[in-house]
Amino acid sequence: MRRRLSARLLILDEADRILLFRFVYKRGPLAGQDFWGTPGGGVEDGETLEQAALRELVEETGLRRESVGSEIARRGVALQLPDGEHVVQDERYFVVRVTDNALSRDDWTGLEREVMVEHRWWTLDELSRTEATVWPENLRAMIEANA
Repeated sequence: MRRRLSARLLILDEADRILLFRFVYKRGPLAGQDFWGTPGGGVEDGETLEQAALRELVEETGLRRESVGSEIARRGVALQLPDGEHVVQDERYFVVRVTDNALSRDDWTGLEREVMVEHRWWTLDELSRTEATVWPENLRAMIEANA
C-alpha cells in the first residue's frame, strides 16, 4: 500500500471550539460513509508539510496565515480514498487559532462541494458526548495537549 503524507488542521476559535466538517458520501467507493473530520489533505509533490497545511487552510476555509507553526501530533491510519485507492495515511497535525469564525467555500473542489455537507464549531464536551463518528478518534486528547 502506498504511504500518503497528509497535513491536517486543528482550527480553534477563541472559546477553544474546534472546526470540523461533516463528510457524507452518497456514491462511489465510500458510499454510505458519514463522519466529522478536521480540514486538511494530501501533501502535493514538491510541497513541505507546512506549505500543504497553509494551502489546505485556504482551500477548505478561506483563512490565510503566514505560518501554521510546528507539527503538534501525528497519526498513521489505513484508509480508502474517494477514488477507491487504499493507502496508509501519515497524518501530521497543526494548530491554527482564529478570532473570526467566517469561512469561505470559494476554493472548494467539486468533490468537496458534494461531500462536505456542513461545518460546525465543537466544544470538548460536545466531542465527548456525540454519537457521531469523529476522526481522529483521539481528537479531544490532541486538543487538550495543545490548547
